[in-house]
Amino acid sequence: MTAQPIPQNRLTLSTKIIYGLASLGTSTVASIYGALLPIFYQDYLGLSSRWIGIASATYAVWNVFNGPIFGFITDNTRSKLGRRIPYMRFTAPFLALTFILVWFAPEGVGEITQFWWMLVTILLYDTAYTIIGLVYGALMPELTESDVERNQLSISSTLFGIVGYILGFLLPDMFRPRPGAESTTMLSLQLSMVAVGIISAFFIILMTYKVKERRAFAIVDEPLKFWESLRYTLTNRSFWAFVTMNFLLTFMFSLSTGSIYYLADYVTQSSTMVLMVYLFIPLAIGIPLTNLAVKKLGLVWAQLLYMIIAGVGLVSVAFVPTAMIVLSLAVTGFGMSGHQTITFNILALVIDEDEVRTGRRREGAFYGANALLTKPAQSLALFLTAFILERSGFITRAMNDGLIFLNQSASALFGIRAIGGLIPGIAMFLGAAILLFFPLKGKRLAALKEKILVMHAEKETRLAEMESGS
Repeated sequence: MTAQPIPQNRLTLSTKIIYGLASLGTSTVASIYGALLPIFYQDYLGLSSRWIGIASATYAVWNVFNGPIFGFITDNTRSKLGRRIPYMRFTAPFLALTFILVWFAPEGVGEITQFWWMLVTILLYDTAYTIIGLVYGALMPELTESDVERNQLSISSTLFGIVGYILGFLLPDMFRPRPGAESTTMLSLQLSMVAVGIISAFFIILMTYKVKERRAFAIVDEPLKFWESLRYTLTNRSFWAFVTMNFLLTFMFSLSTGSIYYLADYVTQSSTMVLMVYLFIPLAIGIPLTNLAVKKLGLVWAQLLYMIIAGVGLVSVAFVPTAMIVLSLAVTGFGMSGHQTITFNILALVIDEDEVRTGRRREGAFYGANALLTKPAQSLALFLTAFILERSGFITRAMNDGLIFLNQSASALFGIRAIGGLIPGIAMFLGAAILLFFPLKGKRLAALKEKILVMHAEKETRLAEMESGS
């Protein structure tokens, strides 16, 4: 007699929409932070690459600790609200506050004061963002075992996230100092950042009142000790393949988005909005098509295909005529749709494999370790942007009496193209190559899916027994 398939947890449409709205909040602040931070501190305030490099290195060191620590804490939290929801709900106001403070660095006070302001505020902001981002991501694989349901959550998150990313570029572009403006006219930019912080926190908090966690994982699973949890995480071969790829993806995204204002102001000398249209419309078109690619090729091979497409688009940014850069961005945007939708569904497979291995559901541990190993890519991108621009002879606004200097040298213009295209494109190709070594494919993946459904059914039964007192 053939065993009946065990039903997988299904989610309501409203849950998926509210889950996506939280992504609107987090992606807006993250997009602004990633794109505006380099030009704000180097070009607008005139902070040298040396001080930015020190801040980036310190930021990277802190990221070594905060992800695993908070991941372990959330995995082992036992509260009426669950393991994840309380951290999102009560950290969101601090995310808004610390994000706002990043943009209120004092002007005309010297580099040391500006360095300390930058360092302290980005560390505080990153701590709050790490907690919320880690918990938000950890909820997705926990809510359902179904790849279809997970993909629909990812699509909702990505579509709302795209809106956030677009707003993250356009809002600063509307309020930042324009060409010919004095560098001191930054009050409108700062006030817009206050509004962004408050509204983004509202969307995050809203999600915590709709999404419900699965209590079986918090009550039935016995927590691991910290060092034991870390050992299981860092000895997982599938995780190392994933995190190496994701480091390169994070590096690519941070480097390319952090250069977009430079690319618009100095290379194409056009509105940032024009570049955003060419980048994000193909990205939005590509998102629903990821369903077709995943069904046809599977998660891993679909991800690899999209990474190659994005890599081709990025590398071409460095070499095509200026008028064709928008077409390169369109190819890049279509390729990035796979990165935005599929990536963390692959991590969900790693978490499923770990549960079969340890008997515990440990999303927080893996999202924390992922942050530990990939967030330094953001620091590397920030430093590399400042370093390449400075070495290529780039003239900042601060060096030009607060006015934009459009007649940059050929070396400075190629430096911007390399930051925005060539280097992140090479990173995409390397990441695609890494995926060839990811082990959860084919028959091994199918067997894993069967085991995880059986385990979850057993945990739900155990929870019912514990609550009935039997």
